[in-house]
Amino acid sequence: MADSLVGRSCADFADALAAKLPVPGGGGAAALVGALAAALCSMAGEFTVGKPRYADVDQDVRNVLAQAADHRARLLALVEQDAAGFEPLAAAWSIPRDDPSRRVAVEQATRDACDAPLAIMRETAQVICLLEEMRAKGTRLMQADVGCGALLAEAALRSAAVSVLVNTRSYRERQWARDAEAEANGLLGAYLARAEAVGCSVEADLRKGA
Repeated sequence: MADSLVGRSCADFADALAAKLPVPGGGGAAALVGALAAALCSMAGEFTVGKPRYADVDQDVRNVLAQAADHRARLLALVEQDAAGFEPLAAAWSIPRDDPSRRVAVEQATRDACDAPLAIMRETAQVICLLEEMRAKGTRLMQADVGCGALLAEAALRSAAVSVLVNTRSYRERQWARDAEAEANGLLGAYLARAEAVGCSVEADLRKGA
């Protein structure tokens, strides 16, 4: 774990992100931000369960906690998966242009490199659903954290979509590229507004002193 990207300290990860290195990059950062969004959902849940005031939703919140923990773990794993997917692509691009194997290597590595950001989008979409539920059922004391989580999830979803598009834009086999872009666009269309609504509703409540 210590040698993994997610096993590093926050400072070390940020240093690696800032360095002249191919990984971690935008996809890994998106996965980490999605995991933080899930963690904030869990934080709000932990302050809710066991409280008499929320007894009627206690089991619902416990279910959200279990799901949020799963999504957080998957998103952290996707930090590593994104890095693993990019390294072969970087190697493929380094093959001399006159080598006939270059095109096939680049195309295959490009497809593989899209797997992680699409998975990040799928996981983050589910985190947004959990944040919506926590917004409705979680303790009022932690609603600011739920709002922050929703805004982080929005950023993660958008960022992962950019990582998809950078891989599909030059892919020669257009049907695959169109399919990948359609999935990314579908996730953006279905979940961005929902994440923003949670964040904005929390902010509005805080501004009016709710």
